[in-house]
Amino acid sequence: MSVRQIVLDEFIIQKEKDFPYATGELSALLRDIGVAAKIVNREVNRAGLGDILGQHGSDNVQGEAQQKLDVLANNTFINSLKTSGMCAGIASEEDEDIICIDEDGHKSHYVVTMDPLDGSSNIDVNVSIGTIFSIYRRLSTKCPCTHEDFLQPGRQQVAAGYVIYGSSTMLVYTTGKGVNGFTLDPTIGEFYLSHPDIKIPAKGSIYSINQGSYTKFPKGVQAYLDYCLGIDGTNPKPYSLRYIGSMVADLHRNLIKGGIFIYPSTDDAPKGKLRLLYECNPMAFIVEQAGGKATDGKRNILDLKPEKLHERTPIFIGNTEMVEKAEALLAQYDQATV
Repeated sequence: MSVRQIVLDEFIIQKEKDFPYATGELSALLRDIGVAAKIVNREVNRAGLGDILGQHGSDNVQGEAQQKLDVLANNTFINSLKTSGMCAGIASEEDEDIICIDEDGHKSHYVVTMDPLDGSSNIDVNVSIGTIFSIYRRLSTKCPCTHEDFLQPGRQQVAAGYVIYGSSTMLVYTTGKGVNGFTLDPTIGEFYLSHPDIKIPAKGSIYSINQGSYTKFPKGVQAYLDYCLGIDGTNPKPYSLRYIGSMVADLHRNLIKGGIFIYPSTDDAPKGKLRLLYECNPMAFIVEQAGGKATDGKRNILDLKPEKLHERTPIFIGNTEMVEKAEALLAQYDQATV
C-alpha cells in the first residue's frame, strides 16, 4: 500500500497549533507565498520561450542591473501578498523602501522581507535560481507599518524559507520547529512533502565560495581556504569546491550533502555583499534549525541588529564544525594583527 503524500497547504494547517499566535493568519501567509512561487516557477520554466530573458533596463536600489525576471518575480510576490490581506508590509531587495499594505486601517500582524529572485545573473544560462523570504511579527501597533517592524534581529523571525527553481522546484521552510522541504509536482501544481525534518550532515566535505577573489579576502579567510584545499598540511582529506553563484542553490546543496557557504568581506566590499534582512537572516534561521550554524565570522548572524533595510554582512554558513573552524582561523589572524 502506498503512503498518502501530504501537500503543502495540508502540512501548514496541521502545524498551525505550533504557532504561538494560532489565528490562521501566518498559515494563510505561508500558503500565499507558495502560490506566488508556483507562478514564478511557471515563468522561469518558460523563460527561453518568451521575452523575459535579459536585462530590464533599470537598476535596483543596490545599483545592480535588474533582469526582467527580477521585476516579474518581485511584482508576483508583492501582488500575492497584497491580495491576501494577511501581510502588513513588505521589504524587498528590489525596492528602496518598505511597501505598506495596511494603510486602509486593516492591521495585519506580520511583515515579510524577501529576495524575490536570488542568483538572477544565472537566468540567461539556465542555472538554478531561487526566492528567499522571511516573516516577522510586527512590533508597531498602528497603521501603517514602520521600519521598526522590519529592523529586528533574525532571532525574531517567526518563519523563513526559500524556493529553488532547478531540475525540480522545491520550497523549504521553517517556523522554528525544524525544517521541511516540499517538491512541486508540475502535473497538478501542488507542493508535496518530500524532505521531512531536514538535518544538515554532521560532517561536511564541500565548500562554496567565489575563490577567484582569493587575493581580496582577509588573511583568515585565505588561511581557511588553504585548509580546505589541504595546502596548510593540517587537513588530510581536502574538501571539494562547488560554487554556483546563487546562494539558494549553493546552500540547498550544502544543506542536503553537508558543507559550508562563504561570502566574506573583501578589500572592495569591507562590509560584505549579501543582505542581512533578505538573504542572511532567513538562511541562517533555516540552517540553524537544521543543526548548522551561521556567523559573520565573529557573531551569530541571528543576533545581529540591523540598522537599515539594505544592510550587508559577511557570512559563513553551513555545517557547524566547518563554520567553527573558519571562525577559529579568522580569530587567530585577528589576534596576530593586534
